[in-house]
Amino acid sequence: MEVFQERPERVGHEAVIAEKGAIHIRHDETDVGGLYGVVHCAGFRSLLVPGNNECSLAHSGCDDDAVSLDDVIPARRSLSCARSERWAHRTGGPDGKLAGFTASSARSVDVPGFDFFSGEGLVRPDITAADAESMADSLFGVTGTARELGSQQDRNFLISTAGSDQRYVLKVDNPAFSATELAAQDAVMVFLSGRGMRVPQPVPGRNGSSRQHWSATDAAILPVRLLTFLEGPSLEAQGYLAPSVVSALGRLSGTTALHLHDFAAEGLDRTLQWDLRNAKAVIDLLLPWVPAEETRAQLRFIAASAAARLATVVPTLRLQTIHGDVTDDNVICRVLPNGHHMPEGVIDFGDLGTGWLVAELAVTAASVLHHVHGNPLAALEAIVAFDAVVPLTDDEIVALWPLIVLRGAVLVASGEQQVQIDADNDYARHRMDAEWRVFAAASAIGWEEAEAAIRQALGRPAVAGADPRPADPRTADPGPADPRTAAPAPFVPMIPALAGGDVELLDFSVTSTALADGLWQHPDVERRLTRAALARHSVVVAPYGQFRLTRTAPLSRREPDTFALFTEVFLAAGSAIVAPTHAVVAEVDELSLVLTLAAGELRIGGITSNLSPGMSVAAGDHLGSARQDDDIHAARVTVQEVARPGLLPPQFTRGSRAAAWASVAPDPARLLGLVPQASVADPANELARRGAVMAAAQEKYYDRPPQIERGWQELLIDTRGRSYVDMVNNVAVIGHSHPRFTRAVSEQLALLNTNSRFLYSALADLCERIVAKSPDPSLDTVLLVNSGSEAVDLALRLARIHTGRRNVVALREGYHGWTMASDAVSTSAFDNPHAAASRPDWVHITDVPNAYRGTHRGAGAAAEYAADLARLLADPTGPGESLAAFISEPVLGNAGGVVPPPGYLALVYDQVRARGGLCIADEVQVGYGRLGSHFWGVAQQGVVPDVITVAKAMGNGYPLGAVLTRRDIAESLAREGNFFSSAGGSPVSCVAGLAVLDVIRDEFLQQNAEAVGRHLAGRLAELAQRHPLIGMVHGVGLYMGVELVRDRHTREPATSETAAICERMLELGVIVQPTSERQNVLKIKPPLCLSRESADFFVDALDEVLRDGW
Repeated sequence: MEVFQERPERVGHEAVIAEKGAIHIRHDETDVGGLYGVVHCAGFRSLLVPGNNECSLAHSGCDDDAVSLDDVIPARRSLSCARSERWAHRTGGPDGKLAGFTASSARSVDVPGFDFFSGEGLVRPDITAADAESMADSLFGVTGTARELGSQQDRNFLISTAGSDQRYVLKVDNPAFSATELAAQDAVMVFLSGRGMRVPQPVPGRNGSSRQHWSATDAAILPVRLLTFLEGPSLEAQGYLAPSVVSALGRLSGTTALHLHDFAAEGLDRTLQWDLRNAKAVIDLLLPWVPAEETRAQLRFIAASAAARLATVVPTLRLQTIHGDVTDDNVICRVLPNGHHMPEGVIDFGDLGTGWLVAELAVTAASVLHHVHGNPLAALEAIVAFDAVVPLTDDEIVALWPLIVLRGAVLVASGEQQVQIDADNDYARHRMDAEWRVFAAASAIGWEEAEAAIRQALGRPAVAGADPRPADPRTADPGPADPRTAAPAPFVPMIPALAGGDVELLDFSVTSTALADGLWQHPDVERRLTRAALARHSVVVAPYGQFRLTRTAPLSRREPDTFALFTEVFLAAGSAIVAPTHAVVAEVDELSLVLTLAAGELRIGGITSNLSPGMSVAAGDHLGSARQDDDIHAARVTVQEVARPGLLPPQFTRGSRAAAWASVAPDPARLLGLVPQASVADPANELARRGAVMAAAQEKYYDRPPQIERGWQELLIDTRGRSYVDMVNNVAVIGHSHPRFTRAVSEQLALLNTNSRFLYSALADLCERIVAKSPDPSLDTVLLVNSGSEAVDLALRLARIHTGRRNVVALREGYHGWTMASDAVSTSAFDNPHAAASRPDWVHITDVPNAYRGTHRGAGAAAEYAADLARLLADPTGPGESLAAFISEPVLGNAGGVVPPPGYLALVYDQVRARGGLCIADEVQVGYGRLGSHFWGVAQQGVVPDVITVAKAMGNGYPLGAVLTRRDIAESLAREGNFFSSAGGSPVSCVAGLAVLDVIRDEFLQQNAEAVGRHLAGRLAELAQRHPLIGMVHGVGLYMGVELVRDRHTREPATSETAAICERMLELGVIVQPTSERQNVLKIKPPLCLSRESADFFVDALDEVLRDGW
C-alpha cells in the first residue's frame, strides 16, 4: 500500500503511515471543520475524526491498492482505493454538506450512519484497564485508576482521579460507528443539559476536542471520549422495583423523549439492531445464534405475530430523535431514605438516533420486566407516567405491547450472538438471564389483554380507533369520551327461561353468607351450592363480574384468578336459546357457538346447535338447546361477550386485570335480560368515602389499602378475593370469623343484650373464668369495660382513689390508650408528637428498659434501670412522696415485643410498693396466652402486680375489656360512688368473652402460640444471619418484633425502609406493620391459630423482600 499527495503544491495537509495498514491525516488549518464518515472497502475499516483537523484511516490489507489524498480544498477531500465499494465523507463545516470520495473503479454511495446489517456483529475493542488509564492521561490529561463498567459493544471505564473526588467515564467506542454519530451523541448531552436534565457532559482533550483517537495493537484506530461521571446507582441491580420507582422511570423516559422532540443533528439516521423498526429483521438475522430449536421457533413466531399486529399502525407512528435505551441500567438514581432508587439522570447515548417515539417507551417498559416477578403489567406504572408527559396516540397504544415483546426478543437474540462472538464479554453474559426474563414476562400476556390493560390504565376507550391523538406531544389532550357509552339497541333475552321469574342468583363473592365457616375452601363448593339452588328454583345464574371467593388461593404470592368474565346459567336440559340481536354465525362445534355481532362477538358454551358458519340470524331466532351437564344434573350454559372479533378472554382473571378485561369483555346481562352487575369496585373509592366523613387523624394501614371485607382464621380477604396472612391483628386472638364465637354471639343477641345492671348468668360466668386464670389468688376481682383505653383509665382511677395520691410513673416510649388519663401516661412521641409538652404534672417518666437500644445493656441492665427509677423517686421534686402507681407493659408491646431485662419488674415493683404505690400491668396487647409459655406477661417476668388491664384479645374483636385486681382495691371505687359501664359486661360482651376463653382452651391456642412462636423465632434468627438489615428479633411466643436497622453497630433505625417493606409484603400476600417509637420494627402479633405453614409463608416472603428489594 502506498500513500501519496496528488497536489504537492498545496502545503496545508499531509498524509503519513503511522504503522502498517494505518493512515494518519492531519490538516494544519483549524477552520476546515471536522471530517466525519465511514469508508468501506476490502481493506479500509473506518474513517474516524477525533478533532476538528485530524482523521485516521485503518486499512487491513490491500497492499496492491493505491490510497490517495486529494487535497482539492480544505473542506473537500477524496480518497481512492481500487476495491472500494461504498464510502461517504461528511465535513464538519457549518454547511454540513456531503463530499463524496471518488475511486478509479468503484461506485459511490452515501452512508448516513452505521448499518447493522452490513456486518456480522460488533466485537468490543480489545482494551485493558491499563490502556484506559494511558488514554485518559495522554489524550485528556486526566491521571487516575480505571475500572471497567461493562458494555455490550463498546468499552467503558470508570476513571477515578488521584487525590480528587472527580470521576469520569472513558468511552472507547466501537470503530464501526462514525465520527458524525459520535458527534451527535456529544451534542445531545450538551443539549439536554441545557434543558435542565441530569446527563453526562463531554470533556475536551488536550487538543481541545472532545473526540480523540487511539491506535490499538491490531492497527485499528479507536475513537475515545471522556465524559463526566454521574454519581449514584442505577436500577439494574435492584431485584424489585416499587410502583413509585417504575413510575419515576417512565416519567424520566417521557421527559427525555419530550426534549428530544426538538433535537436534530447529523448522524441520527442509523440502522441499529436496537431500533425497533428493524426488530423483525434483526431477529430473523440472529436466530441461527440461538442454540435451542424450540426457542428459535418461539422467537420466530413471536416476531412474526408482533410484526403482523404492528403492520396496520406503522405508517402513523410518530418519528423523532430518541435516546433508544432509557432503561434500568442507563438511569442514575437518587436513593431515598426508604431505600427506593428514584431515577433522575440518563446516561449512555450510544443508541441515539431517529426512531418511533413509542419505541422509547417500549424500551423503558421492557427493562422493568425482569424486576417484576411474573407480573408483566407492573410496567403499567411506567406507561402511565410516560403518557402523562408525552400523550400516546391510539395507534401507539396498539403498537406498544408488540414493541415491548419485540424488544425482549431482540435482547435475547442479540445477547446470544454477542456471547458467542465476544467470548470474554462478561457484561453480555451476565445480562442474559435478565434479558430472557424480560422476554418471558413480555410474551406471557396476550396482545389483547395487554392493550386492554394499557387503555384502562390510561383512561382511554376500550375500542381502538376511538381516540385519535394530536401528533405534537406538547399540545396533546386527553381525547374524546368513549363512544360505547351511547344508549344500546334493544335486545331479545337469549334464554327465554330466564323471563319466568323463578331465578336465583348465586353468590360466590367475598361477602357471601353462603360461604361461611370456611366453606369457601371446599374444592366442590360451587357445584354443591348450585345443586342446592336448583332444588329450590328452575333457573340458577352465577353472574358475571363477581370476584369469586371460591377461587381464592390462601398462602399464595400471586393474585388468584377470581373475577368472572362470563355468566353461567343453570337450567333444564333442552331449554331454548335464541339470538339476542341480528348476528352471523362465526363458529360452531359440538358444545359451543360463536356469533359475530354488530360490535364484537358472543360466545355461548353448553349449547347444541344445528347452525352453520356464515348463516345470518335475526333477533329471536332459535340458536339451539341447552346441553345436559351430568355433574350438576342440569344444563350449564356459559355466555361471554367480547368487544372485538377474535378476542379470547379467559373465563376468570385476577383482580389487578379485572377492569382491563371488563373493558373488552363486558357484562352480557343485557343480552340475557338480567340486571347488569356493578362495575369493578376500586378500593380508592371506598377510601375517598371514608375520608369525606372521618377525621384525618384516624389511622389507616397502607398508602393504597386493599378493601378487606372477610377474615378466616389467620387470613384476611379483600373484595377482589386476594387473601393475606394477618401478622398484626392481635384483636382476633382465636382467629377471624371463628364459627364457635360467631354462633355464641349470634345466639345471645337473639336472646338478650342489655346493660350490666341487670342480673344474668353470663357476667358472673366470665368474671369467674378470668379470676381462674389470674396469675395469683390475690387478684380476685373483675371490673368489665369496653376497651383497653377504658381499662387503663379505670386502673389509674383505682390507684389514685385507693392510695389517695396522684402521681404516676410510666415508661418512656409507652402507649396505653386514648382517654384523657390513659393518653396522659402514654409517652410515645410517635403516637403523640406533643406528648412531652402536654404531659400533666402528675405523670413522671422513667427510662424504658430496652435491652437492645436502651441506655443500659448487658447483664447488669435490670439493676441500672431500677437505679434510674430509684433516683427519680428520691428526687424531692419527683413523684416519690405522692406516688399512686407505676404502669408498664410486662413485655414492651409498643416497642415491638421487647422483653425487659430479667429481674427488672421485680426490682421496680419492690421500689414502688415501698413508696406506697400500686403496680399496674398493662396486658392489653401482650396478655391472654399470646406469649405461649405463660397466659400473662407478668407471669413470664415472675411478678404479681396489683392491677392487670386486659382487652383486645378478650373479645376477639368485640368491644370488651377488664380490670383484674384485689378486692380491697376494687372496693375503693365506692368512695366516689357507683361504677357502671353501659355495654361493659353486657350479656353479649360476656358471652363473647366466654367463647374466646373456651376456644383458647379447647383448641390449645396458647400451646400453639408457644410451638409456632418458637419455630418462627428460629426462622427469623436464621434470616437475621443473612440479612444485615435485621438488627434484632424481639419477643416471645406470638408477640414478636423484627427490628430493622441501617447499621448494626450504630443501630440507626431503618424507619423508611420498614414502611416500604410493609407495602411490598402486602403485594406478596402478607399484612405486617411497623411499630416502636422509631417505626422500624415489624410487629408480629397474629391470631394464635397461626399455622406453621402460614408462619413459613411470612418468613419466606420477608426473605424475598430483603433479598430482592422493596
